[in-house]
Parts: sequence; C-alpha cells; structure tokens
Amino acid sequence: MGQAAWKGFVLSLFDYKTAKFVVAKSKKVGLLYRVLQLTILLYLLIWVFLIKKSYQDIDTSLQSAVVTKVKGVAYTNTTMLGERLWDVADFVIPSQGENVFFVVTNLIVTPNQRQGICAEREGIPDGECSEDTDCHAGESVVAGHGLKTGRCLRVGNSTRGTCEIFAWCPVETKSMPTDPLLKDAEGFTIFIKNFIRFPKFNFSKANVLETGNKHFLKTCHFSSTNLYCPIFRLGSIVRWAGADFQDIALKGGVIGIHIEWDCDLDKAASHCNPHYYFNRLDNKHTQSISSGYNFRFARYYRDPHGVEFRDLMKAYGIRFDVIVNGKAGKFSIIPTVINIGSGLALMGAGAFFCDLVLIYLIRKSEFYRDKKFEKVRGQKEEDNVEVEANEMEQELPEDKPLERVHQDEQALELAQSGRKQNSNCQVLFEPAREKRQAMPARVPDCLLSASVCIPPSRSGLQENAFVNMKPSQILQTVKT
Repeated sequence: MGQAAWKGFVLSLFDYKTAKFVVAKSKKVGLLYRVLQLTILLYLLIWVFLIKKSYQDIDTSLQSAVVTKVKGVAYTNTTMLGERLWDVADFVIPSQGENVFFVVTNLIVTPNQRQGICAEREGIPDGECSEDTDCHAGESVVAGHGLKTGRCLRVGNSTRGTCEIFAWCPVETKSMPTDPLLKDAEGFTIFIKNFIRFPKFNFSKANVLETGNKHFLKTCHFSSTNLYCPIFRLGSIVRWAGADFQDIALKGGVIGIHIEWDCDLDKAASHCNPHYYFNRLDNKHTQSISSGYNFRFARYYRDPHGVEFRDLMKAYGIRFDVIVNGKAGKFSIIPTVINIGSGLALMGAGAFFCDLVLIYLIRKSEFYRDKKFEKVRGQKEEDNVEVEANEMEQELPEDKPLERVHQDEQALELAQSGRKQNSNCQVLFEPAREKRQAMPARVPDCLLSASVCIPPSRSGLQENAFVNMKPSQILQTVKT
C-alpha cells in the first residue's frame, strides 16, 4: 500500500458514520408503530417486571429438612385379633418421622405361622400340578411362598392339585375385608415441621411459629389464616387431595403433601410464607389389579419350647410423601440490565416490522421504497454519460441561443440514462411540434425528441413536476 492509501486509512478511523432517517407521513404505519411500542412496553412492565420479577437474582438451590409426627389412637374388636388398642407405634411406619411415612388403615393377619411342610395356595400357576413330576424338588415356587418338596397334593379324586412346599405354614390367605380395620384413622393428626435455607442469600426459615407458648402446638390446627401451625387432620388431607377416605383406607393409596416457598427477599422476612398443596399421586382411575398401596411385615415370637413362630400382616394404608420446593429472589442490577436490553431489542423488531409494512404492503409502498433506498450509479457509467453529452453538444449549431443549448444538454443526459419513454409526454409536446413546422426559423429536432424522452424519476410527484415544467420551457423557446 502506498503512503496516500495508508494516510486515507488512518484518517478514516476518525470518521463518524450515522444513519439517515426518512420520516414517512403515513398515519396507518405511524399508528401501527405506536401500538407495537405500547404493547412491548406493557409486556416489559407488567409481565417481565411485575409478574415474573425478572429484575431479581434467583436462588433455586433450596436446602430442606422435614420432620413428621403422627398422633392418635384407634380401638378394634375382631374375631381374629380380639379387642385391641392401636397407637402410634402400631400403625405408623417408619417411626423415625421422615419425609415419607405410612399410616396403616387396614390389615390382613395370618397368625401363628411356623416353618414346616404344607400345600401351596391355589391360584399360583407355578404351584399347580397333576402329578409329582410337575413339582421339582428344591425349586422355589414363582410368585409363591416356599420351596417344592417333589410331591403333588390333590384333594379327593381331583386330577389337579398343588405342590407341597417347605414354607411358613399355614400360607397367607387371599381374603379381603370389605371395611377398613382402622376407621378411626380419619381423626389422626399429622405434624409436619419443615426447615429451609437459601444458601445464595444466607436466608433461613421454618414453617412453625416462633413463640414461647408451650401449649400453642397442642391447641392449634392448620388453616388458611394459621399457616404457621402445621398440624393437619388426616381426613382433611385426604379430602383436599380429592379422594374419599373410606375408599383409600380400604385398599391404600399415595398422597403428596407439597410445601412451596416463594420468597421475595426485597420485602421483609414475614412475607416469605409456606404454601401447601395436596394431591393423590397414584392414579385411582386406572383399572389395575394392583391398585392401592400395601406391603407385608411380621412380628416374631417363641413358644415355651423355644420354637419360633410369627404373625404375618399384610398392611394396607396411606403413604404420605412430603415434597418441598421453593425459590428466593432479590434485586440485582445484572438481570435488570439484561431484560431492559431485551426490551429495547424488541422495540427494534417493531421498527423492522413497520418498515416491511411501509415498503411492501401498503398501497404507496413503491413511493416509500424509492425514498428509503437511494440508487447510486457507478463511476464508469457516469463517465459514459458525460462523454455522450459532450458529443451531443458538439453537434449543435453555433447560432443556437444559450438557453436552448442548456435545455438540450439536460434532455440528452436524461435520455442516456436508459429508462423507458413516457407516452403522456408525447401528447403534451405535440402542439409545440406543430408550431415549429409553421415557423420559418428551424428548431432542431433533437430538442423535441430529447424532451419527449424524459426518464421517470424516483417518485411520481417528481415526474409530474418535471413533465409540467418542460412544455412551458419549450414553448417559450419556440416563441423566441
């Protein structure tokens, strides 16, 4: 690169470039632009800042601990168990008070089971047989209760029977009670204590009221006006979850207890309150042979001879899952600036949309498009037009008046631009041609021909103004 080129490059670094704006006097497009601006502004103010609070820094890494306690007693009197009083140690599993716990509402008891040899229960496909060879000794019964001994036990003259097994005998019965055993469980109370912490803001809180009154938790119950007494009646939780207690107590089910913490730390800590939601997690509407919730456990004993035996219990009940979620927000300049910048970008998108409407969709789009986009010819094309104009100037007579020479040069330059002729111009200049023929003095044909070949300007208004101006000039020239 030469010295001049380097000098031009260095000087161009100090140039300032700015955009050229075109003001379009279109009420429709202007109204559309203002409506778009208002819509974007309302979106930013109402949705982004007021509702979503996007000006805040958010912490969703909630740290939580849950402690649960169930209280209540129930009385039963059955032929199998006799009179019995049930307390927390009997119907709450596990007893540690975790965020997942189970309350027994129904039982199927198989008492006094001892290890020995007995027949497999009917209805188990792998335990059915017709002869001893169907029962392979030492194999376990699939979905059964013990190990096969190799014998097939049949009742009377029946051709089909069940395999003899080594198991806890007698095996579990398949009976199902029609009513829940612990009907009084509906009145049990559940105490749910929840501690939360947001590490980013070092903010901690609990869902229990901070008070020195020792009798507060013994007398209060949860309500919409008493959020900091987390003692719930079991029947109320089931009802709030949209289930029927007698139905879920018979076959069991799973209920979710959701605790939501949505804290705005720009306000006082008293505004950060827990919100509770309840729903049934197992789909009660699904027709399944394994609907409900149950499991088995046993209690073991020894007789006076030291032989072990047990009572097997198949427990039906309600499993509660305590699920804690939350977030905390606090003002931060970084998300505020980001969202304001996004709003300004949307404003630019609105201007771009209005530009499309202005130059492509409305009726006068061609006029506005010509105004917005300026067409500039290349240097080579400009030089060619200038050479042709000089050649035309040399062909003119020497005695031509100065005013006519100027008009001819202007007409020739427009004629060489390559645009189409306007037929309306020929009608306008026809009277001037007739007057030229009637006069003795000769007016060059190039004047009229050049006047007819007026190239269309970039707008309809400029073309009309130029066409209306030319006839008066030519007529004046002819008269002279």
